[in-house]
Amino acid sequence: MEQRIALVTGSNRGIGLATVKELLKKGHKVILTARKEEDGLKAQAKLQKYGEVYFHPLDVADARSVERIRHYVEDEFGHLDILINNAGINYDTWHTACDANLDEVQETIRTNLMGAWRMTQAFIPLMLKQKFGRIVNVSSGAGAFNEMSGSTTPGYSISKAALNGLTVKLAADVKGKNILVNSVCPGWVRTGMGGMAAPRSPEKGAETIIWAAELPKNGPSGKFFRDMKEIKW
Repeated sequence: MEQRIALVTGSNRGIGLATVKELLKKGHKVILTARKEEDGLKAQAKLQKYGEVYFHPLDVADARSVERIRHYVEDEFGHLDILINNAGINYDTWHTACDANLDEVQETIRTNLMGAWRMTQAFIPLMLKQKFGRIVNVSSGAGAFNEMSGSTTPGYSISKAALNGLTVKLAADVKGKNILVNSVCPGWVRTGMGGMAAPRSPEKGAETIIWAAELPKNGPSGKFFRDMKEIKW
């Protein structure tokens, strides 16, 4: 596999950290990101033994922060091959759609949907210029209409359903340009959000993300995957 430059949002812990680690082990250069510089630098130090890992602070909910990292990538590397939109917040099990705090829901959408949208708008022009790109939106079965429960996580579920819609729209926009855009459900993973009762390790959760990031030119786009198999929206 040719060495690529990848950027993973929200990657100082959990699935994001595992994704960076596996990309490094495969020989890619990886830009690790975190909202807090201290957290990011600690994560970078842990992963340096696996390969060429860089750190840059990033808050995907802040347009200025996204602009800063775009300039960093452009100045330091000149291009970006792989963008993994992993940053996500607020698995709001304590709410239903009937009683949800809409300010909290808006904040969830601001990160989970709009953050990924900002990042893709920032980096698709670089991908178009080089005629190559792989974009992976880390979604959830909670955002699939055929799996969505009406009981809890209204803000999180709706934000991920919208993220899946963004995947379809982006994939159509860049069709035929060797830029593939897909959504991935990593499954129920042992993370700060998923909890320690979850059956999957972060490494297992990262497997399909890595697979989607390394799809060949004729690979699928605008699809939703779990365990490297397409699932229904």
